[in-house]
Amino acid sequence: MVGMLKSKRVLLRELEEEDWVGVHHYASQEKVCRYQPWGPNTEQDSKEFVMQVLRDAAKDNRERFVFAILLRENGKMIGAGEITKQDHTNRVGEIGYIIHPAYWGSGYATETANALLTFGFRQLKFHRIFATCDPRNIGSSRVLEKVGMTLEGRLREDLLLRDGWRDSLLYSVLEQEWIEK
Repeated sequence: MVGMLKSKRVLLRELEEEDWVGVHHYASQEKVCRYQPWGPNTEQDSKEFVMQVLRDAAKDNRERFVFAILLRENGKMIGAGEITKQDHTNRVGEIGYIIHPAYWGSGYATETANALLTFGFRQLKFHRIFATCDPRNIGSSRVLEKVGMTLEGRLREDLLLRDGWRDSLLYSVLEQEWIEK
């Protein structure tokens, strides 16, 4: 158990079985998964996602940490954030986040990304943390830049979506850059 990650307006707590309902509220929407290889989710898809997260959390050599994003003011789940160990030897992690569209443009993704980076560098002791996003997803690119990540380049046709291959923009931040913030 990791405990709660906190920022000014959101709390991040590890996903729980009943969170499939909150996941389904955003993951069932076409506009939310437009740039993702999954979705729109059926109820069963959302339940299976949460059950897989719980199985991953129970592993001895845990590599994946998935958090429900909760509003501090009322505890409402508005999305999910994730950090994954990608390379143990070189201490590399990857972050991702997804926010219900009713809360887009309000800074919640930025707060979530900052909390994930802090957790990754302080608790998981990563040296480098990266994230990718679809070049068409301007909002996500802005979030990654706001949290101090550097655009490293473009991965060409690295992800197959429903409408064909997609490129990904690759962003990263190094431990010493994060400390300097």
